[in-house]
Amino acid sequence: MQVPVDVEDLLDIARRLALGAGELIRTGRVQGAEQIAVKSTPTDVVTAMDRASETFLVAELGRQRPDDGVLGEEGASRDGTSGVRWVVDPIDGTVNYLYGLPWYAVSVAAELNEIVTVGVVHNPENGELFCAVRGGGAWLNGRRLHCSDEAALGQALISTGFGYDADRRREQAGVASALLPQVRDLRRMGSAALDLCQVAAGRLDGHYEQGLWPWDYAAGGLIAAEAGARVEGLRGAPAGRDSLVAAGPRIFPELLSVLEGLIPAGPPPQRQ
Repeated sequence: MQVPVDVEDLLDIARRLALGAGELIRTGRVQGAEQIAVKSTPTDVVTAMDRASETFLVAELGRQRPDDGVLGEEGASRDGTSGVRWVVDPIDGTVNYLYGLPWYAVSVAAELNEIVTVGVVHNPENGELFCAVRGGGAWLNGRRLHCSDEAALGQALISTGFGYDADRRREQAGVASALLPQVRDLRRMGSAALDLCQVAAGRLDGHYEQGLWPWDYAAGGLIAAEAGARVEGLRGAPAGRDSLVAAGPRIFPELLSVLEGLIPAGPPPQRQ
């Protein structure tokens, strides 16, 4: 029988985990970033610190919440019996981390009965800690967040991300090229979790991407939604592997319509 869950306790754990993993990867970057391997393609890299961070997160969850499930980017997978599953990305933005660019994050989300209920994203380089609880709003270092109120697509600053496979990137570049004349400008910064948090903070008007995995968007997607953004997929689908679009509610319908005209319907993209 499942024990009632204290959502505030889950949020507190998520905060402490993100901060702990963030300190680990920030202080270990010089040595750990030099130890790299590849995953799906030669440009899809994983560092020793990705694995060390995930090991830390999984071990702490096992100690504090032994009955919970866990899903992590670097292979962590554990079934649970509590109704809670943690979805963690030990370093979102590994290429940035590898190159010393200060735009990467630890992402920690907690699902309750398969619904993302708690989300925390932490950038160790600038100390920003984004948090959200479903139904409780989104916050940055204690400040309530509100997404952009922009209503004109031509004035919108939009971010996106690209996959690692060359053919896939070519397709995505075509979409970006067609969208660019219709918006203020495009950004590609290399961390979907942080991009979604920028939408939440009103620093970006919208974000779209294909080929994301749950650990990429679980926490950031909740944070954006709790800041008032709409977070959905194309053609009535929920945000997920096939597509994710996040934007303030005034600009969302037009952005979605344009993207549906540029991105053909089809099966979800393969692992990137």
